[in-house]
Amino acid sequence: MFTGVARIVAFLLGVLSLQLVSGCAQGTDAQLGISPSAGPEEHDRRGPALWRVADKDTTIYLFGTIHALPQSVDWYRPRIARALESAGELVTEVDLQETDAMPALVMEKAALPEEANLREMLSAEDREQYEETMISLGLPIQAFDRFEPWYAAMTFSLIPLLNAGYETDNGVETILARHFGETKPRHHLETVEFQIDLFDSLPLETQISYLDEVVETVPRLSEELDAMVAAWLDGDAKALAKLMNAQETDPVIYKRIITDRNADWAEWIEERLDEPGTVFVAVGAGHLAGEGSVQEQLKKRGIKSSRQR
Repeated sequence: MFTGVARIVAFLLGVLSLQLVSGCAQGTDAQLGISPSAGPEEHDRRGPALWRVADKDTTIYLFGTIHALPQSVDWYRPRIARALESAGELVTEVDLQETDAMPALVMEKAALPEEANLREMLSAEDREQYEETMISLGLPIQAFDRFEPWYAAMTFSLIPLLNAGYETDNGVETILARHFGETKPRHHLETVEFQIDLFDSLPLETQISYLDEVVETVPRLSEELDAMVAAWLDGDAKALAKLMNAQETDPVIYKRIITDRNADWAEWIEERLDEPGTVFVAVGAGHLAGEGSVQEQLKKRGIKSSRQR
């Protein structure tokens, strides 16, 4: 996603989902790297990566999530369950209850000024490709004329994946919250409005560049996300980082969406270590893989994170 487009799409699936109606799941177990025949030990070993940060009286688990998944994906391994059950606090990127207000907030922030028109902002070549993509997705070509480019890009990113069976109801945070229960405290690192503003406050030319790149990527988005999910299921952080960074073209976006937020979260973790207890922190898997990851940001602060096997 133009920090590789696939990385931003993984972010959008959870953060900016418009509760679009998804189609039936079409991804197969083989495509998603699931091995139904694996025994219990192998099944646990191959699961998503889990890290631990600890001092004498505090333990913080770091778990990378995928915000939307097909129903067929089995990822809740025993070691993840043990870590979650041991925690007295669940921390996610945003308040999972706050997301109900997201559609109205997105629509409010995404609206263009009265005199503006999205398609008129595009070059002739880009406009032609944009309209072809709208038609291929079954959308009227004028559907996003009154919206900012980031919103059109977001929707272009989501529709093919939702049609391929990716559903936010199957997202990792949703499942974790169900297992964690209602009685123990939950906290969040950011607000929904903050996450929307990450895109809404981008310069217009950057938004248009992002839209152009997403339009070109639409035909292969579901395939790219399938590959990311397979690497995530195998706990292969290096492969996941490579896939996410394969198309990295915009350092400004990467810094805003990934590195700066990782640094903020590392600061939160450092401060949280001053309080006793066990905390389970669940954030997008892209934040725990590759250059500038949360673990790297912690290392800069002299804090060690260890992979849990």
